Amino acid sequence: MTTITIATAPFDDQKPGTSGLRKKVSEFSRSHYLENFIQSIFDALEGRQGETLVVGGDGRFYNRRAIQTIVKMASANGFGRIIVGRDGILSTPATSCIIRKHGALGGIILSASHNPGGPEGDFGVKYNIANGGPAPEQLTDQIYARSRTIEAYSILDANDIDLAMTGRTMLGGTEVEVIDPVADYAELMETLFDFPRLAVLLGEEKFRVCFDAMHAVNGPYAHHILEDRLGAPKGTVINGEPLPDFGGAHPDPNLTHAKELVAIMNADDAPDFGAASDGDGDRNMILGRRFFATPSDSLAVLAANAHLAPGYVAGIAGVARSMPTSQAVDRVADDMGIPRFETPTGWKFFGNLLDSEKISICGEESFGTGSGHVREKDGLWAVLLWLNIMAERGKSLEEIMRRHWRKYGRNYYSRHDYEGIDLAAAQSLMNHLRGGLDDIAGRTFGNERIVRADDFQYTDPIDNSVSTAQGIRIMFEGGSRIVFRLSGTGTEGATLRVYFEQYEPDPARHNQDTQQVLSDLITFAGEIANIKERTGREAPTVIT
Repeated sequence: MTTITIATAPFDDQKPGTSGLRKKVSEFSRSHYLENFIQSIFDALEGRQGETLVVGGDGRFYNRRAIQTIVKMASANGFGRIIVGRDGILSTPATSCIIRKHGALGGIILSASHNPGGPEGDFGVKYNIANGGPAPEQLTDQIYARSRTIEAYSILDANDIDLAMTGRTMLGGTEVEVIDPVADYAELMETLFDFPRLAVLLGEEKFRVCFDAMHAVNGPYAHHILEDRLGAPKGTVINGEPLPDFGGAHPDPNLTHAKELVAIMNADDAPDFGAASDGDGDRNMILGRRFFATPSDSLAVLAANAHLAPGYVAGIAGVARSMPTSQAVDRVADDMGIPRFETPTGWKFFGNLLDSEKISICGEESFGTGSGHVREKDGLWAVLLWLNIMAERGKSLEEIMRRHWRKYGRNYYSRHDYEGIDLAAAQSLMNHLRGGLDDIAGRTFGNERIVRADDFQYTDPIDNSVSTAQGIRIMFEGGSRIVFRLSGTGTEGATLRVYFEQYEPDPARHNQDTQQVLSDLITFAGEIANIKERTGREAPTVIT
């Protein structure tokens, strides 16, 4: 085995977004494209010689081929040990867990999260640092800068490793260990939740669960934990085999794309609890019988009830949410007398708060929740915490949610996505809003006055780093909000996301249709941003 150096030239489109670099498979499979980006990551890492690197992905098309390339490049670049998930499989939260447990320098996660897979689908590469969390902007900026000047990359001339069998082998001077992708993660979950109590709940004939893995990475994790460890009946996990194209489906756990689970939970004989997770296992959707818990409401309930699980019995230090996420969890924090933080969208912004132990629970409206157990959002963790709460409360999901609303009030909330719109048109729309911020504040809409309009800026309370242009906020006197931002997770065009929130304290008004309650805000947002005229879209692509 010898190390070879291959000459290359920069690509001009390798700037990481909020969750790494995402492109079509056809882009990543171009000659030198993947190799350039991986070498740029390695070149940006100080002290990598002899260190441990974790590598895995969500099983999507091109996952295994990319892992073989990365392992050979990591060996050529001086890593002393590489940990790889069997069959190339590692969920994003499991990767974070393994980085932390094994003291790795970091890890490379191959995923485009909730984006479609297959030969015509999407692929992604993300680097996570030693705390298990996504690389901060300072590091991703260094990676991008290196990708603009790269002239060569190093790779080991060697045969592929066997990803199907666990065990250790030497690749050049590097030890490569193929591990069970589930074991370390399952062990961590058992320290957080009351597994004996959950086994009783899931073993009861009268309590049924349906977990839709969407033919994505969480299938093996859910099969092992829910069915094998906790005794839920076989068949509790549906679509549990990871497939390179996710079975031709869109692995995004929301009411639009998780149609099979939604139909099951709306049926006359629906299970008591339903959940779905996405491509790489970090997102979750929570359902009761004919009842949907929005991600924002789910975050608030988990924060209010986390103490019922053994891992959080001492209470939580604080909470954090991304700026577009509803303010429901803020009310919980204020009631509990604990700190709360509002961050930009992107899980990396929670990292410093978690490391400094200022928060214990955090989440985003985009179906992601998590805690200090890892440094990523964690779909199956949220499911287990919900089940632990239900076991202790002895109530249905809907009953728990409605009791929560009676105490804290209900934040009616929705997100409208306009996907695949022209990038220039999307940027023009945002610039139009930014240019009119001074004129927006003070205007009256219906019975409410706009008290503030701004472009959200965040100063990290730990390292004082500043993130600007994080989304346009329009805030009303009564607590209602409209937020506009462009998503950084797509691979084609741009996705405009518009968020609507209206607070309702009166329990007698908690049974209204969400879109009807928000209809005035929706109309106002369309008018003030000229959405139809600027995007050519009559309606959103997805409503959640």
